[in-house]
Amino acid sequence: MKELELLHYVDHTQLKAVATWEDIENLCEEALEYKTASVCIPPCYIKRIRDKYGSQINICTVIGFPLGYSTTTAKAAECEQALEDGADEIDMVINITDVKNGDYKKVEDEIAFLKKIVGDKVLKVIIETCYLTLEEKIAMCHAVTNAGADFIKTSTGFGTGGATLEDVRLFKENIGPDVKIKAAGGVKSVEDLAAFIAEGCARIGTSSAVNLIKGKIAKDY
Repeated sequence: MKELELLHYVDHTQLKAVATWEDIENLCEEALEYKTASVCIPPCYIKRIRDKYGSQINICTVIGFPLGYSTTTAKAAECEQALEDGADEIDMVINITDVKNGDYKKVEDEIAFLKKIVGDKVLKVIIETCYLTLEEKIAMCHAVTNAGADFIKTSTGFGTGGATLEDVRLFKENIGPDVKIKAAGGVKSVEDLAAFIAEGCARIGTSSAVNLIKGKIAKDY
């Protein structure tokens, strides 16, 4: 796969607390130029992006981010507002405290509730693998599958660790056939990007992919 084609798998991301409108505009312009899968941005910028770019941009946003322990009611309200403002894809964070308490069914029910709100649009479920045991990761694969979500996602990028190929392989063994995989965090090179895609990831969440690809193209050509 050519370097530029790798970017078609990327959710081009800017989720810093200090992200300005200028940062978001730059992100969107790069997304258009390099045909990334989406831009992944704070909810407060959804409507402004939609108003400026219309249907040119596939907008992904985050819900219950980054810690996940807001209530289901709060996450539902966030989700409804994001969709009303023009979001195409929702990346929600599970309640990790529920996982640690062994209440896997509660996590599954929350995912299913948000998927009902999202409907035909895309719901990705961030399970934050860096905080979970092997048993908990497998349980979350089952919860995401049973709840009817579209993607399982490794990480927020704000935890103690990001995506690993080992976790992607574990996902593949334990998710249902209709669930796709998104890797986020830990993608530090063009080689990493290619490796995660080759392993079966349908999306990569990263803020650095465009610069990595541009740098490699400039270096090689």
